[in-house]
Amino acid sequence: MSCPVCKAEAVAKYRPFCSKRCADIDLGRWMNGTYAVPSGREEDPEEIAEALEEMLRMARTESKIRESVF
Repeated sequence: MSCPVCKAEAVAKYRPFCSKRCADIDLGRWMNGTYAVPSGREEDPEEIAEALEEMLRMARTESKIRESVF
């Protein structure tokens, strides 16, 4: 099996990668959106905006609760 990042031979410890470096490169690609699994539905900009607003409201509420406790 070859490393999906650099095509070198995979090492059992880091399988399917050849090294920690290649495993970290792959993880970085997932984290920054280079790799993505497509969803089965279209994105709705309004739905995304509403979800973001709800998350911000929750974060503000949690912040206020922490401030009142301490």
